[in-house]
Amino acid sequence: MIRVTFIATDGTTRDAIAKDGDRLLEVAQNDGQPLEGTCEGQMACSTCHVLIAAEDFARLPPASEDEEDMLDLAIGASRTSRLACQIVLTPDLDGITVRMPPQHRDMQGR
Repeated sequence: MIRVTFIATDGTTRDAIAKDGDRLLEVAQNDGQPLEGTCEGQMACSTCHVLIAAEDFARLPPASEDEEDMLDLAIGASRTSRLACQIVLTPDLDGITVRMPPQHRDMQGR
């Protein structure tokens, strides 16, 4: 089991449990986090943009050029921004902390 800590925009934290191979986007959505994932992981939007804790960022594999291009469109992107759909959780990522960005792009108009 892999523990993921989500930090909401209001600072509250919630821990979720994931399995090896789960995508961070699905774990976040199952936990009720406000990530849209409109393109369902096809990297055609930036609605699953998250901020990874600085101390955890180096544990992730580097972002692809396509992911970097999508992050350019994300509202409030920072140097530790990633797309949750592109992060596959492994035991090496146990204890990762993920912050929801203060703003997000709502592609579904909700």
